[in-house]
Amino acid sequence: MTLSELKNQAFIRSLPKAELHLHIEGTLEPEMVFDLAQKHGIQLPYVDVDALRRAYSFSNLQSFLDIYYQGVQVLRDSDDFFQLTHAYLQRAHTDGVVHVEMFFDPQSHMERGVSLSIVFDGIIRALESAKHKYGMTHRLIPCFLRHLSAEAAMQTLEALLPYRDHICAVGLDSSENGHPPSKFSRVFDRARSENFLTVAHAGEEGPPFYIREALDYLKVSRIDHGVGCEVDDTLCERLVQERMPLTVCPVSNVKLAVFKSMEEHNLKRLLRRGLCVTVNSDDPAYFGAYIADNYLAVQQALELSREDMISLASNSIEASFLGEADKFYWLGKLTACAYE
Repeated sequence: MTLSELKNQAFIRSLPKAELHLHIEGTLEPEMVFDLAQKHGIQLPYVDVDALRRAYSFSNLQSFLDIYYQGVQVLRDSDDFFQLTHAYLQRAHTDGVVHVEMFFDPQSHMERGVSLSIVFDGIIRALESAKHKYGMTHRLIPCFLRHLSAEAAMQTLEALLPYRDHICAVGLDSSENGHPPSKFSRVFDRARSENFLTVAHAGEEGPPFYIREALDYLKVSRIDHGVGCEVDDTLCERLVQERMPLTVCPVSNVKLAVFKSMEEHNLKRLLRRGLCVTVNSDDPAYFGAYIADNYLAVQQALELSREDMISLASNSIEASFLGEADKFYWLGKLTACAYE
């Protein structure tokens, strides 16, 4: 890494930022996969860590999900979830994350016989530890797997209600194509009636009208990904007018062939059009890039300025579910960065 890159990386890490699109299961590094597999006596279909890491080469979203769901099989007890979450939070802290809104997939654990109490216990212990140690705040967002039925999602929502004090919002993830947001309208209606906020993955591999459906049917507060909006000028204008945040994951988009290269990514164009674009890491263990790596990748490939970096970090705070006082505090810190 050159001196200039080191300086840019240090500046990026110094910016207080929120990570709003992070799947905790997607932070499962190969070394931890093998450690937990050994702990639980699980035989993996890979000879060693290097072989597993070499398998992290994806042609599209589904090829990634196949390995992703295979990986979660090693998460069995609350200490596993604590260790997983704790490792991510340590890394996020060094990258300048002051607030995280973390996704997890309850269905991928419940279907294996791992209870929600186990999942919540491990994740919450780690989040509270990071709050005490680093002052890092958090929100937790369980997501419904869209390749499963709406009925299964509704049952999962019911199972989540006893844990409502730990949940800020519900989301929608997994295979996008063929599973429009409208499929889950009733589930999200019920979630909102329980006073949960809503977010949804849309416009990653799916068409722009999936973004419209997420807005109109699911009444989301944020669009996760959303990069497919660019081909629809009317939709882009609506997103600007409504100041609807997009939780963009640049390295993920390139690794999953949404864009051929980072130089072709549309983040800068969306930012210039006035959209509330944020930068996030999605599933960093699988894509080899945590949040500061994503900031640095777009800064280099798209020739973004320091002011652009501050704007992206500011957008992440604005788009978060933090209270107004906390937003005001961190936005003030970011304003000060512009004059340093």
